[in-house]
Amino acid sequence: MVEPPDHAIGRSRGGLSTKTHQFVGGHGLPLATICTAGQDGDSPMFVPLLEQLRVGRRTRPETALGDKAYSSRANRTHLRRRGIEAVIPEPGD
Repeated sequence: MVEPPDHAIGRSRGGLSTKTHQFVGGHGLPLATICTAGQDGDSPMFVPLLEQLRVGRRTRPETALGDKAYSSRANRTHLRRRGIEAVIPEPGD
């Protein structure tokens, strides 16, 4: 049986799994959450998470901090266009 995409259940070598992608604020509180199938990558969820984000009355943060999984050219370009500082290690750092 194939699960619908909105169930966020995927099959990998480890079996069935789900992945939770989150943006959290400076105090560790979740600000935006998306659930996907466990085999889905982190980087493609960066922009959809950012689009869900609301910081008070603002729709964008001043800075986005992330690990190397989010260091794609597309993510950096998106942040730059929105005037958000990227604090994400470059590949090879």
